[in-house]
Amino acid sequence: MSTNCVDKAESLTKTFSGKEVIKNCHICVESGTIYGFLGANGAGKTTVFKLLSGLLVPTMGKAEILGMDILLERDTILAEIGTLIETPLFYEHLSATENLEIHLAYMGINDKDIDYTLSKVGLNNTGNQPVSKFSLGMKQRLAIARAIIHKPKLLILDEPINGLDPMGIREMRELFLELVKKHHMTILISSHILSEIENIADTISRFFITYINCFPISISFFSLHY
Repeated sequence: MSTNCVDKAESLTKTFSGKEVIKNCHICVESGTIYGFLGANGAGKTTVFKLLSGLLVPTMGKAEILGMDILLERDTILAEIGTLIETPLFYEHLSATENLEIHLAYMGINDKDIDYTLSKVGLNNTGNQPVSKFSLGMKQRLAIARAIIHKPKLLILDEPINGLDPMGIREMRELFLELVKKHHMTILISSHILSEIENIADTISRFFITYINCFPISISFFSLHY
């Protein structure tokens, strides 16, 4: 594998109740790229993301983030990554700003510009409105803001365009490209929509509904050239 892998999985396997859902998964996500996970709902993309984030323990194999073992150095790794996996949860009675303040306090960070981050995801005019009044798309934007506010080296985004309208999808696509180009982030992103992955990813892994072998595809017409 490349020595420049920000995220690396070797022979990653996961079994639930005797059923093998992830089988012998090999991944190398190179620094400064967008790696797309393409597959139908239920194919196991979220399971792989949980394994790569340390939220699940693999049955076999190993995963490394930034050269660190995800199981042995999880706390250190979590400070360097941003994640949006499954349905995001918030303090519903609080505003977007207050939710991000709590998130940063939990991470021990106090020097990030919350207003700027909210403006990047289109939530700069929400004021004191509680999150309980947000639409599904607004909550998804807030989840993306929470994932990026501490300027992580690696973003893991599970179906980040869920709930967004066409304009929102385009805005978030442009944001992700900007994060890679200007802020040198690396992004793992999943979707069941081929066109969305085609429009953004440098490398694509196809996921099959039976089990995942994580077949990477590096094809020129999927590549982005900056």
